[in-house]
Amino acid sequence: MDAYSPDAYDLIGDLHGHAQRLRKLLEQLGYRETDGAYRHPQRQALFVGDFIDRGPAQRETVAIARAMVEAGSARAVLGNHEFNAIAYATEDPEAPGTHLRPRSEKNRRQHQDFLNEVEHQPEIHADIIDWFRCLPLYLELPGLRLIHACWEEQQLAAIRPFLDHNNRLTEAGLIAASRRGHSANAALESLIKGLEVALPDGYRYLDKTGHWRTEVRVRWWDETATDIRDAALLDAEQREQLPSVSVPSAARPGYRNTRPLFIGHYWLEGIPAPLTPKVACLDYSGAEPGVLCAYRWQGETQLKAENFCWVTSE
Repeated sequence: MDAYSPDAYDLIGDLHGHAQRLRKLLEQLGYRETDGAYRHPQRQALFVGDFIDRGPAQRETVAIARAMVEAGSARAVLGNHEFNAIAYATEDPEAPGTHLRPRSEKNRRQHQDFLNEVEHQPEIHADIIDWFRCLPLYLELPGLRLIHACWEEQQLAAIRPFLDHNNRLTEAGLIAASRRGHSANAALESLIKGLEVALPDGYRYLDKTGHWRTEVRVRWWDETATDIRDAALLDAEQREQLPSVSVPSAARPGYRNTRPLFIGHYWLEGIPAPLTPKVACLDYSGAEPGVLCAYRWQGETQLKAENFCWVTSE
């Protein structure tokens, strides 16, 4: 690719199969499709993961991002939907005929949009899964960090023995991270899905996908959110149904590193803005039709609302 500045990155949020929306955003950011990949003369894109599921163009979305990564005009990290896709497609070596992610009705329904485009073409499906397996869990660059949902040092320490030198899950790591009760599973769940707190007995809520939950995801970056009603990543009506109980300190570690951190995953709503001066979420797809969001980073150590940009339609 053409030379770009190490202080010029465009961080792009969860795509979820919205290829035309991605093309529109890249054009707005000044990228142009040349020799099979979108490129910018001075900048590089960083994708926060979750390329698939939900949207109208699964394979095309993956193809756009993959071509950019392979051309050097982008880098990307693993999202929970990519991990789920890998585990769903991978046979369990300890239980032949089954898979690391059970092919339950619930799991298939969550993955159906992707399966509709690849299931009848096993070679293409396998090729995409192989690419997903090449994605690192996180990126640490000289001026910033990127992970799909949560940067938590204890969980990162727990998962590192299961990563290779490029921060990708090893084969043993993939298997361990798929085993409920294994330390690698607990660590990966936190890092790519966020920190959760169990609700007291008798309490539950209905999430955005229509499932009843007895654990609630919390704003781990906010050390001041000590009550579950303040910390829960739910809308106001749902939070009012929760008990007033303390959030364990382990579930609100905050983020104190000097390098800004970029995450996705959380289906936020409203006008994109930093969560803190050091943390920005790039997933603002919580309300239909949602937006595809990016942050234009220029080397700043304090994040700025004016550096967000987004597109709202296909």
